Amino acid sequence: MATPFDSLDDYIALPRVEALALSPDGRTAVLTVAALKKDATGYERSLWSVPADGTGSPRRLTRSAKGETGAAFTASGDLLFVSARPDAEGDADDESGQLWLLPAAGGEARPVTRLAGGVDAIAATAEASDRLVISASLLPGADTLEAEARLRATRKENKVSAILHETYPVRFWDHDLGPAEPHLLTIDTGALADTIAAAVADSAAEDDEKADAATDAAGVPAVSGADEKPYPATLPRPNDLTPKPGRSADIAGASLTPDGATLIASMQRHEQRGARNVLVSIDTTTRAHTTLFDDVGVDYQSPAVSHDGTTIAYLRADKATPAGPADVEVWLADLDGARPRRVAAEWDRWATSLAWDADDAAIVATADDDGRGPVFRLPLDGGAPERVTADDFTYTHVSVDRSTGDLVALRSSWVVPSHPVRIARDGATTPIATPAPAPTAAGSITEVETTAEDGARVRGWLLLPESASADAPAPLLLWIHGGPLSSWNAWSWRWAPLLAVARGYAVLLPDPALSTGYGLEFIARGWNAWGAAPYTDLLAITDAVEARADIDETRTAAMGGSFGGYMANWVAGHTDRFRAIVTHASLWALDQFAGTTDLSVYWQEIFTLEAMAENSPHRFVRDIRTPLLVVHGDKDFRVPIGEGLRLWSELAEHHADDDGRMPHRFLYFPDENHWILKPQHAVIWYQTVFAFLAEHVLGEEPTRPELLG
Repeated sequence: MATPFDSLDDYIALPRVEALALSPDGRTAVLTVAALKKDATGYERSLWSVPADGTGSPRRLTRSAKGETGAAFTASGDLLFVSARPDAEGDADDESGQLWLLPAAGGEARPVTRLAGGVDAIAATAEASDRLVISASLLPGADTLEAEARLRATRKENKVSAILHETYPVRFWDHDLGPAEPHLLTIDTGALADTIAAAVADSAAEDDEKADAATDAAGVPAVSGADEKPYPATLPRPNDLTPKPGRSADIAGASLTPDGATLIASMQRHEQRGARNVLVSIDTTTRAHTTLFDDVGVDYQSPAVSHDGTTIAYLRADKATPAGPADVEVWLADLDGARPRRVAAEWDRWATSLAWDADDAAIVATADDDGRGPVFRLPLDGGAPERVTADDFTYTHVSVDRSTGDLVALRSSWVVPSHPVRIARDGATTPIATPAPAPTAAGSITEVETTAEDGARVRGWLLLPESASADAPAPLLLWIHGGPLSSWNAWSWRWAPLLAVARGYAVLLPDPALSTGYGLEFIARGWNAWGAAPYTDLLAITDAVEARADIDETRTAAMGGSFGGYMANWVAGHTDRFRAIVTHASLWALDQFAGTTDLSVYWQEIFTLEAMAENSPHRFVRDIRTPLLVVHGDKDFRVPIGEGLRLWSELAEHHADDDGRMPHRFLYFPDENHWILKPQHAVIWYQTVFAFLAEHVLGEEPTRPELLG
């Protein structure tokens, strides 16, 4: 049976559910859906409304060419989102994303902000108030929104992109930091005005501004009033909660009290080259800050305020050191930070999200767990944690329906993309309508495991093509996950093993040492020694799978990205058992990498200098006997392009013949980052990978994707 995974063009055209928001009454879920553009060069995002009880059909809410993201609800049920769609009253050439509101009572969406630099995200909404908090980036040289807009316009007119840094870091993942700094701003949607009088007041305010010259307190030169267009009086003026923030408002979670009076935010406290996350309480009216929790060597993240507004749930984690990983603990405290106490102290899983149960008697959490990502309920009365879902899925975007106590969430597995479901109190799940139905999967999935050298259980998923049998064993592709603190437990549009399965490969997705979902001890097995247990675990589970009659142990390959690319490089330097290896965005020389990655302090905190040297793959370049396909994007700041360039240079130094030829290949993307995100580039990526594997694993003639020239 043909599936969308047989064709790369069909695959990239599949619609994708990316996020879910639940209405205050629990009746409606709004899905963010990405669909391929007509020219197949990008994705357009729109919002869809579906009944949250599993009945009915999807209804499209938005249709702009620029798309919509970040959906959230106000207390009154109005829908908020961020979009760069045209604002009829704004500048025609403004392409910044702004906050928009779609009224629950009906009518067209209308803008809520007109910030010169746009809105980055909705940080928090209040359950019983029209107050919300947004994250937006503002230039530090201006003290007003009007002056900030003028500064941006001046930089643009003069084609200035230079950034003067005063602190570290300077980059993050795929973008430069600065010159704008992240701010948290409150907005009261009740202040939106649609009256003729408001429009007249707006025009009068603009005339008044033009009559005056201004010099701001930050020393920006005086300019004529005509240079500063007043912020619209018809829109609620954002209240800056974090003036002169530096990078402190790069938050790791924020939550408003139901009345919107207090924001609890995980903010950054700078420390030399790094930072720690601290919990701060901010009065949203007076802007007064009160630090609740701040300890050197500790991160406080993911705050969530209870429905009654009296208690905070949050994550507390000691910073890791080369001596070992630190646990991620769930804690509670009163709203003012009093009486901090740990919840579920014996629970050995790392929560990935926190929410309050309908009655505030428990915390609803998600966590990696044995190759899945279930929902847990952590009672506050000291009872044992309860696993709510018992299937093979991983759950995200979990929302609580306060009227019934049910949950609404997205879930996925390696054979089913993200889709919405309703979860009853007893864990029973009901699928919710979606405009992106699950495609037919290629092949089948089964769980595999083995025992490592030290007695540890090592497990993974094995995806098999329908044709695999003892009479026709399938070639095996070992696919190593990134992280390394992660698990092969959820669908990824970027890493799609079903594409390989559709081409006849069996794909092994193992969770070796350092993987999450198996307890702290399992992570510690590979700590400060990436080339030890993680490597031997991979070989052990590969041995176990190759012993199956439906697997051809003579035709195998390995591949991975990021940490998986590191492991692919390590494998290449330590065994020749694989016919081909694909190494994407890979760490090659750890001493070089540790100083050039976007957050160098972390890597130098988790490795000793001796271990960094011992576990660096570049030391074993002379021992590589397997053809490598090296892949790297120039805009990758997490694993900088220097890693790929040095790997390619040293492969040539040690393995090129007199004519400079070698069996290795280097696929380079000048305008991609850690991931390959453009649809047609994703097609090129898979075409190149599958051609490389076909040549070396299947023995086919070498081919070259047409669009590579």
